[in-house]
Formats: sequence, C-alpha cells, structure tokens
Amino acid sequence: MVGPSAMEMQQVRYFLAVARTLNFTRAAEDCAITQPALTRAIKQLEDEFGGDLIRREGRNSHLTDLGMRMQPVLQQVYDSALTAKLLAAKVKKGEISTLSLAVSRTLDLDLIVPALNEVQRKFDGLQLKLKRGCGAEICALLKSGEADLALGGPVGESWDRLEAWPMFREAFDLVVGKDHDLAMRNEIELDVELVSRQRFLAHAQADPAEMDPARLGAAGIDLAKAHTVDSDRDLEALVVANFGVAVTPASALRGEQMRHLRCSVLDLKRTVAIYSVAGRPRGREAGALLNLVRSTDWVSLLGADAVDRG
Repeated sequence: MVGPSAMEMQQVRYFLAVARTLNFTRAAEDCAITQPALTRAIKQLEDEFGGDLIRREGRNSHLTDLGMRMQPVLQQVYDSALTAKLLAAKVKKGEISTLSLAVSRTLDLDLIVPALNEVQRKFDGLQLKLKRGCGAEICALLKSGEADLALGGPVGESWDRLEAWPMFREAFDLVVGKDHDLAMRNEIELDVELVSRQRFLAHAQADPAEMDPARLGAAGIDLAKAHTVDSDRDLEALVVANFGVAVTPASALRGEQMRHLRCSVLDLKRTVAIYSVAGRPRGREAGALLNLVRSTDWVSLLGADAVDRG
C-alpha cells in the first residue's frame, strides 16, 4: 500500500485490532465502532489484497497465511503513519524545528559551534541536519532547497539569487608538527627554495575553488606529488607525526601539537562567508543563526594573526 488514504489507514487499524485480539467483537469495541462496520472494512482490505486475511471459526478467528505475512508489514505502515502524524503536529506547534546546513569541508565546525549552541538553547527540540561538500556542492544544496544556509569559502560560481555575508578573510598557512624542522622558522626564512624541498600532505577533498595551482606553484608547492588523505583526522595525525607539511586555511588544524607558519611566498587567501538564497522564506532557526554569525567578532575569536592579514 503506497500512500494509503485516511479510510485505508482505518482499515489497517481495524485489521491490526483483529489480529491482536483474534475476536471481531473485542476488536470492534477497542476501535469504538460497530462490528458490522469493522467487518466491512476488513472485507474491503481483503478485496484490495486479493485474498482472505482472517478466517472466522465461531467466536474465534485466525490469521490466514496471507494475514500472517501482511501483519508485520501493515503494523510498520500504521506505526510510520502515526509517527508522521505526531511529528507533523509537533512541528506545527513549534515543538520541533529543523535547521539544515551545508558546510564546506575546509571550514572547521568549531568556528560555528557557539552560534549553533545558542540557536539550540533558543529553539527546544531543534533538529540539526548538516552536510559537507566543496564550494560548488554546498551551493548546489542551497539552490535545491536541501540546505537553509551554507557556510564556507568561495563557491566557484555566480548566481543572481545567491546572497553572501563575509565572515572573515584569511590566508593559507603551512602547518607542521611542533617538532618538525620548520617549526621554529620565521616567515622570512621560508623562501621558495626551502618550501619546494618539503614533502607535502594534501586533502583529497580539498576545494578546487580555493587551492589555486598557479599560486601554490609560485611558492614551490606541488601537491600533485603530495601524500593524500581523505579525512581531517588523518591529515592531523600525519602532520603531528612529521610525515609532511600541510597547506590549510589559517583557521584550520589549530591543535597544540601543530604549528602554523606564515609563508610570505604563498599568496593564497580566501574569504569565508555565510550564504543564503534571496527571496526564499527563511525559518526562525536559520534567521537566528544568520544573525549570530554576522554579529560574531571573528578577529577576537580567531586572533589577529589568523584573520585579515591584508
């Protein structure tokens, strides 16, 4: 049964009552209807399935083979319908709210956790749905309506309905383990020749809209020869183990076991923004998060050394 009507769901409810009690009289009493009405509803359901579901033998009844096979299926259908109805009622009353976010893979979620916590405190029963992707992917999620808001660097395309509120501008750093040979170097010492001698680590999901090969090449960085990983955790572990040097936004990979190195020869920066769709109705939850993110003092949060370096 696909998309059962209200009448069909009543038939399912009556059948389940009979299957539970194996007695038409008691089932009718439990469902608060007359026994003839219950019998007619069961017959209509049997006609739809093309076979008997219940065999009556005097006062007692038994499920047929078809009835036994259909009972767990119809129970699931009925339970799902009840759950959907209860959920819809809670959403209508404002007891449950949903916030769908698309976040760039290169954006550290810790940056927006304080704002998310504030939204959760304001809206009891908030259900967060978060998806990750590159710039183009989070933009697609926003366009399709699968995301209320998107956060990340440049999305790599222009769209007349795309609204963007810049959060902060940051440079990309070289990131090494605290015991790496480069850890104590200063910016002036990191020339192209020294950088080019390093073995690099690259994230397989790095955003092509951010990692400009020409700018990387000018700094002596060739990621085509780099070790590749597909998770932030693995990248961090290999950096800490001095397996290589990572190139990341200044706000990322800020653990105590790592060192961020400013590199004057690496002229690579990005602007992180929160995105929305112009003209599309925005829920209270999305509106609250947008306002919180826009009012955040990112320089104080991240430090002047990580933000707005010119």
